[in-house]
Amino acid sequence: MLDERTDAKHRDGQDPAVPADGRPAQARPPAEPERAAGRDRAGSMGLLRRHPVWFALGALVLLAAGAGGYWYWLTFLHPYESTDDAFVAARQFAIAPKVSGYIVEVPVTDNQHVEAGAVLLRIDRRDYETARQQALARVAAAQASILSAEAQIAAQQGTIAEAKAQVEQTKAALAFAQADAARYQDLASRGSGSVQRSQQTTSEQQQQQANLQRANAAVTVAERQIGSLEAQKASAQASLAQARAQEAQARLNLDYTTVTAAQSGRLVRLTGAVGQYAQAGQALSMFVPDDIWVTANFKETQITDMRPGQSVDVEIDAYPDRRITGRVASVQPGSGTAFSLLPAENATGNYVKVVQRVPVKIVVDRWPDDVAIGPGMSIVPTVRVR
Repeated sequence: MLDERTDAKHRDGQDPAVPADGRPAQARPPAEPERAAGRDRAGSMGLLRRHPVWFALGALVLLAAGAGGYWYWLTFLHPYESTDDAFVAARQFAIAPKVSGYIVEVPVTDNQHVEAGAVLLRIDRRDYETARQQALARVAAAQASILSAEAQIAAQQGTIAEAKAQVEQTKAALAFAQADAARYQDLASRGSGSVQRSQQTTSEQQQQQANLQRANAAVTVAERQIGSLEAQKASAQASLAQARAQEAQARLNLDYTTVTAAQSGRLVRLTGAVGQYAQAGQALSMFVPDDIWVTANFKETQITDMRPGQSVDVEIDAYPDRRITGRVASVQPGSGTAFSLLPAENATGNYVKVVQRVPVKIVVDRWPDDVAIGPGMSIVPTVRVR
């Protein structure tokens, strides 16, 4: 039976597993899927031609949905602005003595934290103590001159009083002599008195008049001496004021030999050493106060919604594992280049628009206490603007 079927197959000239065209079924072209796709496209185009309004409305709905999604992403999913152009800032200043001298003590060291009023260095104070003693001596001398002038004025005032009393007494004697002389002259003219007595009273009158002139002259001289003594007293008072000013300056210079910290902070780049001669105004160290903040240079397109008081997450490059929070303190009213030493002059030459950077001051709620953070360290702030 098997041989008969095989022979029949060979007689017919074909294999039942092979199609009549002689190619396997797997090698036939996919004519049926292409015809189906063509029917779908034709149906879609026909549907678009039949309902164009509905397709337009669908496109508008899709655009509105995209715009709403973008707004939602900006408002709720991306309400932050960040920059890596940010650094720690502080108002650091130089530590310099106000007087010159040899340094005798430096009780601090590099990068040490000090509190307000702490002693930073001391200068030899012996020369300034001597200058203060000299100033005190000048004050005492001026005070003695004033006392001497006041004593002389008091004595001269007593002399003036005596001279004025003498003037009054002489005036009384002169009046008596004038009256007596007039009486004897009258008697002599009547022939009742002697000419000799009349001449004697006239001589007494002249003598009393001379005494009055001398007494008036004595009063005038004493008053002039009072004026001279008053001038001496005024000069002594001026000398006293000058001596006291010199003493006050000497006392200040003596205090300036001890250099103290005006506020709490850290010493940086300490160069002062014991035995070194320090000039007045010479920088011996830099001082970084504890009051530090972050200056972030945002692009001007990033500060549209940035306002003071907004919360900030601060990341320090040196300590990335520390979580630090802060807030926006202020936004500078102008770009950074506008306040630079050589600001850009856009009114000359060809102009190319460049996005400017605007400094934003950020204050931190609490800096870490166990690490050193100072000016110039890199910061990455992230401000929540919405």
